[in-house]
Amino acid sequence: MIGLFLVTHGSYGESLIQCACHVLNKRPPQIAQLGIAGQDDPLDVLPLARQLLGLVDSGDGVLVMTDIYGATPANIALKLLEPGRVEGVAGVNLPMLLRALTYRDKDMETLLTRAIAGGRDGVLNMLTH
Repeated sequence: MIGLFLVTHGSYGESLIQCACHVLNKRPPQIAQLGIAGQDDPLDVLPLARQLLGLVDSGDGVLVMTDIYGATPANIALKLLEPGRVEGVAGVNLPMLLRALTYRDKDMETLLTRAIAGGRDGVLNMLTH
């Protein structure tokens, strides 16, 4: 199973995980988050990020999800990436997380495609549906 690791601003990642727990009625295995505060030095946080990444990696790889590309959490996440083994996606939202939880028993490419589609497809004008 591919591990999931959220690196986000503040408590956003933990909030997403808690919402997923509510929807699924259980806490999924192999998922962790790291909330970055405004005063955190990215270089000081990087060792903890690597440690948490290792906790969710059972050997099948890890998908790192972050909120805003180019912001500090995403820049920390970029330092963790290893193509094919540790992949990253920016713009995490609850539909993306739920889709990732659903498809993480597949291969990394499928997981990436489905997670991104879930995040994108979860944003819509409700009056036109």
